[in-house]
Amino acid sequence: MKLKEYIPAMKAAYRLKKIPLPTLKASTGKLLPLIVTLTSIPSRLGIIDLTIRSLLNQTAKPEKILLWLNEDLRNQIPKKLTDLEGDIFEIRYQTELTCSHRKLIYSLVEFPETTLVTCDDDLIYTNTWLESLYKEHQQHPKSVIANECRMISYDTEGKLLPYKQWKMQKDANLADQKLLPIGYGGVLYPAHSLHGDVTNQSLFLQLTPKADDLWFRMMSFLQGTEVRRAATPSSKPTPIAGSQKISLKKTNVRQDGNREQWQALCDHYNVKL
Repeated sequence: MKLKEYIPAMKAAYRLKKIPLPTLKASTGKLLPLIVTLTSIPSRLGIIDLTIRSLLNQTAKPEKILLWLNEDLRNQIPKKLTDLEGDIFEIRYQTELTCSHRKLIYSLVEFPETTLVTCDDDLIYTNTWLESLYKEHQQHPKSVIANECRMISYDTEGKLLPYKQWKMQKDANLADQKLLPIGYGGVLYPAHSLHGDVTNQSLFLQLTPKADDLWFRMMSFLQGTEVRRAATPSSKPTPIAGSQKISLKKTNVRQDGNREQWQALCDHYNVKL
């Protein structure tokens, strides 16, 4: 974490910790007809309660927040996280996967008719984040909506450029075939917006073992689903202090694993966006 991010992160964490549990866990008021779904890793179990608190502190709460964890972690969950469980927040356990794809895969299987929103486990989200995404969904009910996106890019000869050259998009309300939703900002997936291969574990572990964003983008493309950057993107979420000790960034960005995995997808499906 950069030094300039540390103080805002500590302030945001302090404010969330001061909110009483009954207030956070209350299922009264406006509930949105969607599920927020995410996953985590052992090194973040001590801080993910802050992410969950921020999700429970939304101006309009979801019907459910599902945290998918590996069965091996069942007896390692901190009390400050289990204290948040209730009508809205629930921890569910699975045994097959350890990759980031599980943030969405299991919820797709369990709730195929429900709008799903993914987010990351190392961030604090602003309290209007979810309601803002849902308003965008109401305007474009069949589209995948994202707050943060890159543009998949090629050189003049049609060769895929390194991932670092896939520029972050600043234009709001943008829909483009080459638009790649970036998971940390939150991504909304309407029911039936992804191709049937989306839950094919052997395939996504072969083609995109460390890049769930790329897998889900190809699945939306194959389904013919439009991808849009939000017309009014939410403020960037606040990183939680100490959350980046283990990250896929080194492999996927610095070593350009994202380009390799996207090329593998395009080769397998014989497509080019």
